[in-house]
Amino acid sequence: MLNIPEKESETVEFKSSFHDEVIQSLVAFSNAKGGIVYVGINDNGLITGVILGKETVQQWINEIKTKTEPSLIPDIEIIEINNKTIVALSVSEFPVKPVSAKGRYYKRAGNSNHAMSTSEVANLHLQTVNSSWDFYPRPDKSTADLSIEKIQKAIDIITRRNPNNNITTIDEFLQKNELVKGDSITNACYLMFCKDKNLYTTIQMGYFASETVIKDDVSISNDILSEVDEVMSFVIKHINKEIIVSGQPENTERWQYPMEGIREIILNMIIHRDYTSSSDSIIKIFADHILFYNPGSLPNNITIEQLLSNTYVSTPRNRQIAKIAKEMGLIEKYGTGIKRVLDIFNNYGLPQPRFEQIPGGFAVTVFSGTSHGTLTKTDLKTDLKTDLKTDLKTDLKTDRIDREIALLIAENKHITISEIANHINLSISGTKLRINKLRKNGSIIRIGSAKGGHWEIK
Repeated sequence: MLNIPEKESETVEFKSSFHDEVIQSLVAFSNAKGGIVYVGINDNGLITGVILGKETVQQWINEIKTKTEPSLIPDIEIIEINNKTIVALSVSEFPVKPVSAKGRYYKRAGNSNHAMSTSEVANLHLQTVNSSWDFYPRPDKSTADLSIEKIQKAIDIITRRNPNNNITTIDEFLQKNELVKGDSITNACYLMFCKDKNLYTTIQMGYFASETVIKDDVSISNDILSEVDEVMSFVIKHINKEIIVSGQPENTERWQYPMEGIREIILNMIIHRDYTSSSDSIIKIFADHILFYNPGSLPNNITIEQLLSNTYVSTPRNRQIAKIAKEMGLIEKYGTGIKRVLDIFNNYGLPQPRFEQIPGGFAVTVFSGTSHGTLTKTDLKTDLKTDLKTDLKTDLKTDRIDREIALLIAENKHITISEIANHINLSISGTKLRINKLRKNGSIIRIGSAKGGHWEIK
């Protein structure tokens, strides 16, 4: 006799009676790891029981069989508890997916069922036959639409990483990696090595002063390998970097976020994006956090909990793209990216990034915390002008000026007062007053003469 679980889960569903939702749950289980529907237990886990006639169970089986495609025939077990009857309907993971109920497809996410989108249906089927969308030919494109330079660059990178690589020509590279199909090239080939801009890889990037005020807005639509560096450049442009004065001959720099972790997120975002979706990838940079949004939900019904605990088997959405990226050293191993991100942010002393399934896609938000980073020079000048207009005597203005002066001196110990004044948009006399205050409180000192000496930060 089955031991009835106490609550619903990704493999358990409770239903007080038999109806179409029971069939939908069986379909969702078949499209995932299998599962059991207990008929005669309500949503709260209370045993209500069902009344069975002589042909009731057989009628249920016939109804399940006729309303599913491919047809499902569940295993049946009748359980008696406290004079109440429960029927357990169980199915295993179906070998050829997806399975539908009355023409609609369902997946299991946590303890509930969700209708699958067209792209999810297509991707699930491709995974079943050990393939993926990016392996398929793009009939409207050929090798004439590819950049020879981009392909050669990839070959050179792979050869440097693997000296035993015997590929010597571009044609050999394309053929060996199945990037060409007859006269056509594959989707992966076009996305990785396209000569011109295309609409399939668009990434929208914005730098926000607030939720509604955009200070910088960029859209890119290039080959996905180039986009990795383009996105990194945009992020670096709009995040802060602090100079840490350690007393050593050279000061150290600390970015607002760990660059290795940010790059890992960007790589996962680009390599595992659902390129069959009409939506764009989106990056929003704020003062204290960055949002990365990607079209496409987690594959294979992986939950957020499994993702964070690294207890899942990774099946790349874009298998051909992931294979080339791995050979180029862009990714180390399938399924380890999220764990690497968590470890990197933890070692950097920052909050754990937030991972979310949202309608149509997946989002990652990283947070800078409250104790790291200073204003960049560009932002500091902009904010300082606003502060000067608002209140020339506020402590906020004074702190920002002092911090900028220290940053300038840390970068160039021979900087002149006039150069400092020019950087912080303050008069020479005003700058001298700020510097004298810093010298009096011991923050900075002058070594040597006014002309031949230099500054130091204590």
